[in-house]
Amino acid sequence: MSLNRKKELSLIAKEFCRDLRANQTNSENFIWEIIRNRKLFGKKFLRQHPIFYDMLGKESFYICDFYCHELKLVIEIDGKIHDYNKENDKQRDMILSLLGLNVLRIKNKEIKNSISKVIDKIKNLILELENKLTHPKSLS
Repeated sequence: MSLNRKKELSLIAKEFCRDLRANQTNSENFIWEIIRNRKLFGKKFLRQHPIFYDMLGKESFYICDFYCHELKLVIEIDGKIHDYNKENDKQRDMILSLLGLNVLRIKNKEIKNSISKVIDKIKNLILELENKLTHPKSLS
């Protein structure tokens, strides 16, 4: 892919991200208020962050609802539309996993019904990922 094409793709992603940030769902706003400004274990999260990838010579991107680079953690908030996009979500999760990223999917319904369980789920995953980073398995 040419440099001009990469720059063009980056500009497209940037525009999409801006639009998504301006039109976040209530559930996304709620989670953002909990994790923004390093409020959760001092971890820096970005919202509506593009992840670029190359699949068989075709470069593209996914926009993650929330992303923590330090933990390689993607948090996706799934609304009703995701009930009809399960195959797309599965493919997306597979690609993100191949990129070395951990994906946590949370349904809007979970946020509305039991936010404390959702927060615990996020906290537990952060602690698990931190533990893996500080205590990697030995190669022997």
